[in-house]
Amino acid sequence: MEPENKFLYKHKGYYFVKGVSPESIDSLESFEIKDDDIFIITYPKSGTIWTQNIVSLILHECHRDGTENITLIDRAPWLECNIADIDYPNRPSPRLFTSHLPYYLVPKGLQNKRAKIIYVFRNPKDVLVSTYHFTKITPVRETPKDFDTFLEWFLSGKVPSSLWLDHVEGWYTHKGDFNILFLSYEEMKKDLRSSVLKICNFLGKKLSGKEVDEVVDKATFDNMKVDSRANYTFMPPDIVDCRKGDFLRKGPGHLAVTELSGNSTKYQSIPESHVKPAV
Repeated sequence: MEPENKFLYKHKGYYFVKGVSPESIDSLESFEIKDDDIFIITYPKSGTIWTQNIVSLILHECHRDGTENITLIDRAPWLECNIADIDYPNRPSPRLFTSHLPYYLVPKGLQNKRAKIIYVFRNPKDVLVSTYHFTKITPVRETPKDFDTFLEWFLSGKVPSSLWLDHVEGWYTHKGDFNILFLSYEEMKKDLRSSVLKICNFLGKKLSGKEVDEVVDKATFDNMKVDSRANYTFMPPDIVDCRKGDFLRKGPGHLAVTELSGNSTKYQSIPESHVKPAV
């Protein structure tokens, strides 16, 4: 463990927030994987919550019809940080987990290629802007003094989950080691129904046309924004303080850096080598 500051530390070549212990990361190497486990893996602010909601809606009829009031943190808990203190080994199958881990820190059992991974990636410039705003409502992360400062952190990888490019390319380069479906945020945004059908096919889950329509409808940004099970307003304020801003800040459309007055030139000059993975 290499402390970076009071918010961040590096463990096994990867940056974590202090709330995630190195012991919990080390313990994951031997975490027992079941053949029907499903993992949603992303770099932060790449459509993680959106994908959690989509997969939960696909798997659970009671989520689609609203007969159960279970939050996404319970439906798809974080592998590396058991915030809700859930009994992971004894969760009913199929178990759904969420993670921001790089390929080399996930449980070794995932390499048996039976459990499934859905990996979602997003335009890094949008990730950058979204994460910058996210720092303002997350007490567990350091708030930069301005966008330029955060841009430097992001490009140097001194942020939780380290370099965006390393994360995406790492998973893509090692895709042959896992049973994995790659989806882009932009692809999902352009044609959500097709993306839902791809996920259904990957998971071997057959839904009727009406059920697919229900998933698509409930997974729209406007509906998620007001869904207390999906909008993360249930999180404790010492982790995410939704009084300071919305967790789900924006939905469709390209995030405009013009929101960040005076930084457009530097933003647009991010080197291509930092934002174009070999995917």
